[in-house]
Amino acid sequence: MSAPYFPPPATDIQPQGQPPRNGLGTAGFVLGLVGLVLSFIPIIGIVAWPLVIVGLVLSILGVIRASNGQATNRGLAIAGTALSAVGLVICILYAVVFTAAVSTVNDQQNAVSTITYEVTGDAKTATVTYSSFGGGNSATNQESVTQLPWRKEVQAKGVLAGGTLSVMTDENGGTVSCKVTVNGKEAKTATGTGPFASAICAGF
Repeated sequence: MSAPYFPPPATDIQPQGQPPRNGLGTAGFVLGLVGLVLSFIPIIGIVAWPLVIVGLVLSILGVIRASNGQATNRGLAIAGTALSAVGLVICILYAVVFTAAVSTVNDQQNAVSTITYEVTGDAKTATVTYSSFGGGNSATNQESVTQLPWRKEVQAKGVLAGGTLSVMTDENGGTVSCKVTVNGKEAKTATGTGPFASAICAGF
């Protein structure tokens, strides 16, 4: 009678499957979310650029891993891709708007305004004071006028903040009128009558 057969004890252990590699997809989602939030904040939104770019790359790599069966967070990686893409679009729009604003400011600073001061009336003598403000070339001038009409044209470079034109009669009185024209458009008019009367065109 033969002895009973006992199989040898198992000495090998079945290898376990590799753990999911979800790190890239998760990191891409976090960076995309933070970058999207920061992209709406002026000035601070500058730091969103690297966040959304890196987030987009990591999220895409996370989607690839999930497609190859190496990760299990495909949905999170897709969400990270979408968030990063939206954040990148907002950053680009912000850069375009900022560049346009800087260009507009530069154009204004380099602009030249033509200001025409005019005084009319029947006064024999008048004192005319005219000025312009802005553009770094503000100036005030005064003239004693013995014959009307009187006219003066000046060039103001940069952003024109305003100015004044005032005319005053002497003790002999009379009527005086002032008019200011900026770049061909009438800005202010005023009239005064009598001794030491004044006409003031201001705030243009």
